[in-house]
Amino acid sequence: MPPDDSLHLVGTTVVEKYFVEALVAEGGFALLYRATHQIWKRPVALKVFKSLGGMSKASEELLANFIREGALLADLSERSASICQARDIGVLIAPSGESIPFMVLEWLEGMSLEAVLDIEKAKDLPPRTLSETMALLGPVGEALALAHTLGIAHRDVKPANIFLLGPPRGGPCPVKLLDFGIAKVVMDAQRAGGAFANTTGTMSAFTPNYAAPEQFSRTHGTTGPWTDTFALALVVIECITGRVALAGDDLLQIAYATTNPALRPTPRALGAVVSDEVEAVFVRALAIDPAARYGTVGQFWDALRLAMGQPPMALAPVSTWGGHPQSAAGGPPRIRDSSIPQPPRASVAPPSRLSVPAPAPPSVSRASFVPPSTPASGSAPAEPSSNRSVGVALSMLAAVLTTALCGWGVMTGIRRARDAARPTPIPSGSTPALPPPPSASAATPKGPPSKCPDEMVYIAGGQFFMGSDDGLAMEKPAHNVKVSPFCIGIYEVTTAKYVACSDEGKCKRASRSNVWDGITAPDRKTYDPLCNVTDPTGRAQQPINCVDWERADTYCHVAGGRLPTEAEWEFAARGSDGRQYPWGDDPPSAKYLNACGSECVAWSRAHKVPQKAMYAADDGWATTAPVGSFPAGKSRFGLMDVVGNVWEWVGDWYAPYGDAEPVDPKGPANGKAKVMRGGSWNGAEPSWVRPTFRFMNDPAAMSYGVGFRCAAQPE
Repeated sequence: MPPDDSLHLVGTTVVEKYFVEALVAEGGFALLYRATHQIWKRPVALKVFKSLGGMSKASEELLANFIREGALLADLSERSASICQARDIGVLIAPSGESIPFMVLEWLEGMSLEAVLDIEKAKDLPPRTLSETMALLGPVGEALALAHTLGIAHRDVKPANIFLLGPPRGGPCPVKLLDFGIAKVVMDAQRAGGAFANTTGTMSAFTPNYAAPEQFSRTHGTTGPWTDTFALALVVIECITGRVALAGDDLLQIAYATTNPALRPTPRALGAVVSDEVEAVFVRALAIDPAARYGTVGQFWDALRLAMGQPPMALAPVSTWGGHPQSAAGGPPRIRDSSIPQPPRASVAPPSRLSVPAPAPPSVSRASFVPPSTPASGSAPAEPSSNRSVGVALSMLAAVLTTALCGWGVMTGIRRARDAARPTPIPSGSTPALPPPPSASAATPKGPPSKCPDEMVYIAGGQFFMGSDDGLAMEKPAHNVKVSPFCIGIYEVTTAKYVACSDEGKCKRASRSNVWDGITAPDRKTYDPLCNVTDPTGRAQQPINCVDWERADTYCHVAGGRLPTEAEWEFAARGSDGRQYPWGDDPPSAKYLNACGSECVAWSRAHKVPQKAMYAADDGWATTAPVGSFPAGKSRFGLMDVVGNVWEWVGDWYAPYGDAEPVDPKGPANGKAKVMRGGSWNGAEPSWVRPTFRFMNDPAAMSYGVGFRCAAQPE
């Protein structure tokens, strides 16, 4: 039956620009029209959100946010060719006099993956192999990874929202991801108006067959990027088995299937033959507890690629936005929707790590510079304890409204016959044990794309007390400092990025050996294997180490930036609110950072290296961890691993603090030692990972415990 033009827009011109030619589809939340841009004479898709109209005053405020944020946040659709392009946003007045929000999107010609799978099933074609499926859905993984770095979750990933623009088999096929978060937006509007979202009817806030446990019940936690990880895993499994992974005759049966620990819908449970490493990836991606899942699709997709013997995604799942959403004109970040908690810590550990002995030790360098187990200047004072946890409030509401809501995604035309068979339990012993479940944290949204280079956060600068009156001698005194706006890397520079620079002849090669004054042959035997460049593939996403200050400085300049100043680094790590650690005032733990836990102590015993732990738990990594593995510990501006993992070179020569109140201090003009900040994975003292803690090192030293991140001037 053709859809009903209940809004009577066909034949009218919307906002004096878009002539509406036909209604092509109707979904629970929107009507999709084909229109022509009157000036460009090109077809566009006009999506009108009928279900937001006529609601309470609260929904009018939601609509105002939608319009206000649209110009900025629609930029996401320009960051990836695999996200349907958002072209315009506004409010139209229907013939009935009702004000209704709309979006204008690129017009697509093709077919949804849902329709393709239906046709292939009807023709009795064999399911795709996992390699073929990953090649087809790779652009979807990259698009979601990009969105997740901005704190934007889709929440309705399913075959109907994956649109194919070419032949679905036999060659490259362009893919578009449709409809970011329409269901959640409508649900929020309904709640604002006092309505209840019925998950079984046309106003469903999600699609049950691809829903994660937290979408059925908030007792499992809140939704977020980890919800998309669950859904994309189900889509992949459907492609390689020819069966809907979560099946049932009604909503209760499907809810039971998604939340029953004995019935996990993994590839083996549905009859696919996959390796132990691949099965382990899906076991984790489909965990009932969001805390045990990969926190983002980027982490899931890279783990799956590594399990298949493929390198991580070529395009890093980040955009050029800064640490928090900014106004179009810049200015301070707007913290929105504080009800969205930080989820679990998610590590991007490759599956091969399951069968590889745990890596190595603590961070050493020249004895008088890099602290092995205690700082050269003496033992650290006891750390204060606090129950106050300062979280970073993320805003997803406006983003999911305005980013890449695309034409055909609301189509409900082809409804597929659902396989009634439920998944069977995984045979005992068929899947290797998984590493400790990390916490998936929604990645921090970033600021205006014109401000900073890729993978950097824009920080508007400000005033703060640098140093500490309560710390060790080198941290004193606390003194007032102002920093101007700057950009700084979200992540420590990875082995892969540094090796690419050296392979191009633009950077010196990282050392495969440790170099510091007084190093011994036994030291080299113990620590040289920890130089990450010795395994550039296996440790591609771990921070580069074994580089001296000059190599770090050169890399940053080649990349169009520089090393951060000491003041910039500290401000980016803690801000101006006086917090003790990047995440707040809670003491360091395996939740927040990669320092010395039970795993590093075990390695140290095995290698006869004296070492004590900062905390008793196992943080999952005996030495360096892939960057971004501890998002719960990110700073208020979104910097990952700013403490722990590796010490970080900064630009300044070391000197004791003065008592002046400088603007943009850069340290002395020369000296004998360069400053390092942040502590490393072998850190034993909580004081070492306070943002105020500073240490010095011979600029010629190259240690397995020292790396860097870059900074830059905003454009």
